Amino acid sequence: MSKLRSDAQEALAGVLTDGMTLAVGGFGLSGVPNDLIEVVRDSGVTGLTVVSNNMGVDGKGLGLLLENQQVAKAISSYVGENKLFAQQYLDKTLEVEFAPQGTLSERMRAGGAGIAAFYTRAGVGTPVAEGKPHAEFDGRTYVQERAIVADVALVHARTADPAGNLVYRASSRNFNPVVATCGRVTVVEAEHLSDEHLDPEHVVTPGIYVNRLVRARPRVKDIEKRTVRPRAAATN
Repeated sequence: MSKLRSDAQEALAGVLTDGMTLAVGGFGLSGVPNDLIEVVRDSGVTGLTVVSNNMGVDGKGLGLLLENQQVAKAISSYVGENKLFAQQYLDKTLEVEFAPQGTLSERMRAGGAGIAAFYTRAGVGTPVAEGKPHAEFDGRTYVQERAIVADVALVHARTADPAGNLVYRASSRNFNPVVATCGRVTVVEAEHLSDEHLDPEHVVTPGIYVNRLVRARPRVKDIEKRTVRPRAAATN
């Protein structure tokens, strides 16, 4: 059965429900599955738990779901670029679970690998570790972190082949590979669809993790912050 769908709406047909857990790739505005996020917004589902490194920025990326008041809880490692996120958190209309960035990534990877929980030093002695089991290994204290398995995972890739094998481009790779592993249903938008199977040596995410696939619509890629210096005048 082909994994390819005609558009993002068809790719998410029948899998979006109120109260579901949604894992979403991206880091800032890099590698964000914008087409799929827009379909989630337009679907009107509410009470979502969204697992993502961050919640986009105001009006872009996952910020669209915040604007539509569709997110009940966010599990993230960084949220500093979204004013609406901060306001909803302060107003107690949005629950937030913070996780160290590496821990968040490992929780999703563990979910995809069938590992229920693991122990890490990150967060020990901080509010992140409060209420969680602790254990001592080789004289050091570790905190237990539970794996994350999402109902649906949304991924952005550079190139996909007919089997759903994926490769990513540069920093847009970010969280997408671990997000792809942790969804019960993983839906991918790819900028390029190859007619031939990718070289196995280059595959980052094996197609076994991918359930549905769609070509991403061409769009201008947003830059979250421009940090380059003005070009200096040429000198001889």
